[in-house]
Parts: sequence; structure tokens; C-alpha cells
Amino acid sequence: MKKQSKILNWLEERFDLSGINKFIDKKVVPVHKYHFWYGIGGIAMFLFVVQAVTGILLLLYYRPSADNAFESVEFIMTSVRFGWLIRSIHSWGANLMIFVLFVHMFSTFFMKAYRKPRELTWISGVILLVLSLAFGFSGYLLPWNKLAYFATKVGTEMASLVPFVGKEILIFLRGGEDVTGATLTRFFGFHVALLPAITMIFLGIHLLFIQAQGMSVPPSIEEEYKKNPKSIKFFPDFLLRDAVGWLVVLGLLGILAALFPWELGEKADPFASAPQGIKPEWFFVFLFETLKYVPPKILIFEGEVLAILAIALGVVFWMLVPFFDKRAQLNKPSPLFTAIGVTLVLYIIIMTAVSYLFS
Repeated sequence: MKKQSKILNWLEERFDLSGINKFIDKKVVPVHKYHFWYGIGGIAMFLFVVQAVTGILLLLYYRPSADNAFESVEFIMTSVRFGWLIRSIHSWGANLMIFVLFVHMFSTFFMKAYRKPRELTWISGVILLVLSLAFGFSGYLLPWNKLAYFATKVGTEMASLVPFVGKEILIFLRGGEDVTGATLTRFFGFHVALLPAITMIFLGIHLLFIQAQGMSVPPSIEEEYKKNPKSIKFFPDFLLRDAVGWLVVLGLLGILAALFPWELGEKADPFASAPQGIKPEWFFVFLFETLKYVPPKILIFEGEVLAILAIALGVVFWMLVPFFDKRAQLNKPSPLFTAIGVTLVLYIIIMTAVSYLFS
């Protein structure tokens, strides 16, 4: 303790730490029957850090070219000490992070935590989810294996259906008309430079809003909470609880990586035929399955084009939910928006299950 005191005194002589100390003393987290959900965002943040650390380690050996990408990943898995483990943790961590972000988003939605003054917190959170999906999509191609090659081909073809600018988006993503080595290099740039830079900006904004506004109490229990408010200090109490969750997740990642190491598969061959039943990554499967049920023509319009337009409008609507849900803003029950959320969750689960079980 004396040594710690000396370090703090040394720092305080050079920097004014009073603001930080005041913030730490005042920062509290509400305690109620739904407070468990507050920890989900911290788990997502922890998984992002895991992705960054393991990604940097993989970057030391990875070579982003069509001639060398597959072989470099193979070298990591077979010759680099614990390389197979790092790669498996990175791959499983990416999928687990996206799953946790979906859970975090829907828990925030059902707790109506997007109410005033947290509209921008919600919007920045939705943007972070979209960026995470882009991370998953761009990173999937980097091993340059057969499954990733054709899945990327399917995924980028979905982007080509965007009205008016679909062709331009396709060429921008692929670096040409088809999925080639140029696509791999481009996706590598997205994955390790562009997306991390954008994500750090929005992550900083998101965390700033959360720290400034604090945790939201669900409107269904807000009156009850005001009568008997309970809270715990963020530091160290809530942070230690968060840390327990991080350790559990880290243990889960270790188990998955050790028992179910991420397979590399066969090297991509652009001249080979696509494997039967090829699909994009699991977090895009419900959209992929949706497009399969859309009729070729709807009146005079292309069915798939209208479907992509509807999906884009749906994303915009979801991002702007705080401004549409007037009842939640008044701290009243909003059964319509709750029903919309439940319907969306069921739709994603059902369409994903249908795709994997029957397609």
C-alpha cells in the first residue's frame, strides 16, 4: 500500500488526478432484477480486445496474397508454437463476439435503454454491430480456403443487388468483376486497417456516451426503483463482477479452441466448382435464406432488388427506433415495439435454422 501511495503521489505531482478520482468515486451501477444484462456489453468489449491481441499475433506470420495466404495460415497452424491455438481462439472469438453483440443489442432494445437521453448511444451501438459484421465478413476470406472463397462470392453477389449502385459496390468489394487475389488484398486492408480505425472512433464515442449518461433502468421497474434505489460502485465492485464474466468467456474460448480447433480446409481454386449448399457466414444466413424465398418478380420490379432495399430500410428503421418509439420516451409500455423486437429475434432464429436443417 505504501508503494502504491508513493506512485500515486508521484503522479499527482505531475498530473491533476482529482477529476479521475472524483469520477471513480461517483460512478455507480443500478442494482435491480435486470442488472445482469449490464455485463453483456463488457463481455463484448473483452472479446474485442481478445480479437485485437490474437489478430496482431497472427499478423506476424500472415501473408495477404492469393499465392501465399493459405500456406501462411497452414504454417501458423503446424509450425508456429501455439499458432493453431491462437488461430482457433481468433476464429471462435470472432463468432462469439458477434453473437454476444446481438444479445447485447436485443437486451438493450427490450430494456428500452435507447430512451432519451441515450438515443446516440443506441445509434453508435448499432453502427458498432454493423462494423463487427463487416469484420467477420472480411476476415472470413483471409485464409483463402475453398469454403471462404465461395462464401465470399455469394456474399458479395448479395451486395450487387443494391438498387442503382449494386454493380459499383460489387467491384469496390472485389477489386474487379470476380473474387481474385485483388479481393483478398482488399479485404485484408479492410480487416486490419480501415475497419479497426473506424471501430475505435465509434467505440470511443459509444463508451463516452455510456460514461456520461450512466446505466438506464428499464421503464417497467423505474418507479419501483426510484422508491428503493440500490446501486454498487463501478470500481472496484462492478468491474470485478465483469472480470469474472471475462474469465468465464476466456475459459469457454479455450475449451472451444482446444476441443474443436478451427479447420483450415482446402486451398481456394477459382476454377473448381462450388461446394454443394454453400452459404455465407452464419450471421448472414437469415438474409441469404430470405432472398431464396423472394419471387423473381414483384409487379414490375426485380424481387431480390426490392428485398435488399427493404432490408436496408429495415436497418435504418432499427437505428432510428429511439425516435419512433414515443411511448418508451414517455416511460410508458410500448407493446408494438416489443412485438417488433420479438418478431425479429424469432425470424432470425427460424430462418437460420431452416437454412441449416433443410437447405
